[in-house]
Amino acid sequence: MHRKLFLLVGLFAFLTGCTLIPKYTQPEAPVPPAWPSGPAYKETQTAPGAPLANDLKWRDFFADERLQRIIETALNNNRDLRVAALSVERARALYRIQRAELLPTVNAVGSGGKEHVPADLSITGKSYTAEQYSVSLGVYSWEIDFFGRIRSLKERALEEYFATEEARRSAQILLVSEVATVYLTLAADREALQLAQSTLETQQGAYDLIRLRYEKGIATALDLRQAQTQVDAARVDITRYTNRVAQDENALNLLVGSPVPRDLLPEALSNVTPPKEISPGMSSEVLLQRPDILSAEHLLKASYANIGAARAAFFPRISLTTAIGTASAELSGLFKAGSDTWNYSAQVVLPIFDARTWSALTVTKVDREIALARYEKAIQAAFREVADALAVEGTAEDQLAAQQSLVNAVAETYRLSDLRYNKGVDSYLGVLDAQRFLRVAEQVLIAVRLARIANQVRLYAVLGGGSE
Repeated sequence: MHRKLFLLVGLFAFLTGCTLIPKYTQPEAPVPPAWPSGPAYKETQTAPGAPLANDLKWRDFFADERLQRIIETALNNNRDLRVAALSVERARALYRIQRAELLPTVNAVGSGGKEHVPADLSITGKSYTAEQYSVSLGVYSWEIDFFGRIRSLKERALEEYFATEEARRSAQILLVSEVATVYLTLAADREALQLAQSTLETQQGAYDLIRLRYEKGIATALDLRQAQTQVDAARVDITRYTNRVAQDENALNLLVGSPVPRDLLPEALSNVTPPKEISPGMSSEVLLQRPDILSAEHLLKASYANIGAARAAFFPRISLTTAIGTASAELSGLFKAGSDTWNYSAQVVLPIFDARTWSALTVTKVDREIALARYEKAIQAAFREVADALAVEGTAEDQLAAQQSLVNAVAETYRLSDLRYNKGVDSYLGVLDAQRFLRVAEQVLIAVRLARIANQVRLYAVLGGGSE
């Protein structure tokens, strides 16, 4: 009867146990509620009706079919993402271990043995052989969580598991954006290589023409050497962009986790289907849904739970040990009537003086402040990333239009300079300068187009898109 009563009391305490975890209130975001405005930002920061990044899956955002296939392969093969997924499994298992601490551990124990007692040690004065066999089912040292110490540790493990899951989502966003950026860079470098090869053909033709004119005494040796510089410059560009293309392919293969089929590689940036337009939203509150910020918030909540465990260490710890079974001096008598045994005991540990508990509580409070600072810093860093991407987005169109106009103007200058030289009106120096400016302007135009599309990818990523 006493045993049943004790078990009922323990079960009631287990089911109704409280915790000493401080109440969590989400901190106020240390950033302005609205996105920045000014000359660098568009008055209307997005196309009307454009979706939010969180609402747009990466398959819908990236319209280029070859890029979609490469990203899907990377999500299946990338080792870093695989490690992140395994970390989630590990955190889930640790949470289950901590949660199991709330339940009693029931063990079945069987034992048996013989002991020979000599006559001089026997109470009867005669030697004898003693046998004892027993089988029992019991709970050994089950801590009854009156003050929520184990519940607090379980809550901490749960929040750490959630944080790990958000870290995995953040790793996926990073992988998707990195694959897309490298893909676009490869496309731009391949287009620049094609431009360099086309320029070499043009410059080689001009050099051959001037050499013929030089051999006939029409052109000077200076004109010939100046034409040679343009041929050599184009050859240098070809070597440089050939090297870049190879490095881009290596980087893409590393991200994907396996060699990318040649038919999936982009031919040129102009052939890549640009991603869709997205909206940053009207408020910076959308940042609170970013996986890295959610991960930091879960770690902050875990620090609150850790404080609850540290507070519970100041209160008594009650543990219960109980077992029921059968015992006999003969193996055949284990399950006969009258061989049943039982026992139970309770232990209460009351901390009187332990300086470590006060220091431990101080540590947990400091850890909470550290977690809070990291959470706020994550929000501030995210706000800056979005603001930077919006600034590029707000000026990209004007920069692209200005660069295209510059290319057109320099191309016309080159045409007129070449015409004046062929008519003998001007020296070849004007043609040389115009060629040089045109080659650089066309290369910059490709770089500006790359920066614009890559910034769209970055804006999508920093707004939390790409996790699904």
